[in-house]
Amino acid sequence: MSQFESLIIGEIAEDTNVDYDGTTIQAIGGAVYYSGFAAANIGHKIAVLPKADTAKVDLKDVFAKAPNITVFPIHSTHSFVTKNVYHTPDRERRTSTVDSVIDPYKPSEVPEEIDAKIWHLAGLVGGDIPDEMIPYAVSRGAMVAVDVQTMLRWAENGGMVYHDWAAKREMLPYIRFLKTDAAEAEILTGTDDRVAAAKMLYDWGAKEVLITHNTEVLVYDGKDIYTCPIKARNLSGRTGRGDTTFASYITERLTQDIPTALKTATALVSLKMETPGPYMGTREDLDAYMKAFY
Repeated sequence: MSQFESLIIGEIAEDTNVDYDGTTIQAIGGAVYYSGFAAANIGHKIAVLPKADTAKVDLKDVFAKAPNITVFPIHSTHSFVTKNVYHTPDRERRTSTVDSVIDPYKPSEVPEEIDAKIWHLAGLVGGDIPDEMIPYAVSRGAMVAVDVQTMLRWAENGGMVYHDWAAKREMLPYIRFLKTDAAEAEILTGTDDRVAAAKMLYDWGAKEVLITHNTEVLVYDGKDIYTCPIKARNLSGRTGRGDTTFASYITERLTQDIPTALKTATALVSLKMETPGPYMGTREDLDAYMKAFY
């Protein structure tokens, strides 16, 4: 039996978030942060490999309120420091600027004693998790889950720009679970049809493709298209939507079929989006929400 259900690899971000109405909030963020809390607080045993300037960020303290998380902190010369300005109430449009990025992850930084069923690569910008980490995870006996933003978003000239993933055809066959949002799927495939994009990404090698959208979450496994609607009553906790969805989906998939895992993940993100910050509720809170709305 593996020691952990999922190992989540990615940097902690020092965020400044400016809402569409001008409200400004300083916060800790990052895909590893939102993903870790989401999976752990619904009962999964999670390891995280966060990276930041440890002179400024206490990485163990960041995850202190999630008892199912074991933290393996890594020091970086600089932290990932960013500012996000949201332009619309649904928070679908934002402008991001980047002040600094982390030292890239190296395979040698993953402790040999970690045994996890899934390695969830949850970086924030291109270069922070190099392509070589994908086949390395497979060599360690893990299923690989990739949030493709870490391959598409690049920090350039203080801003954030998107480029297609040059190594996608080489790397996708290693990937058990691939997560994109609708815009990222279009960059990867050239089509804004989410179903067509999912099928294309599967044909290129990804075994299970999850695409998030502000209305629903879609999954394709090479046989069927599955969708589940997002039912959040407000969007005050929009940040971390995709991270919450993906982390909960892949860990639920270890024991559940696709429709069950998809409904659980979509309900969880709907509930999480009603409150700013990572998911801080329990499995019981999620079950009650599912009973009421799903």
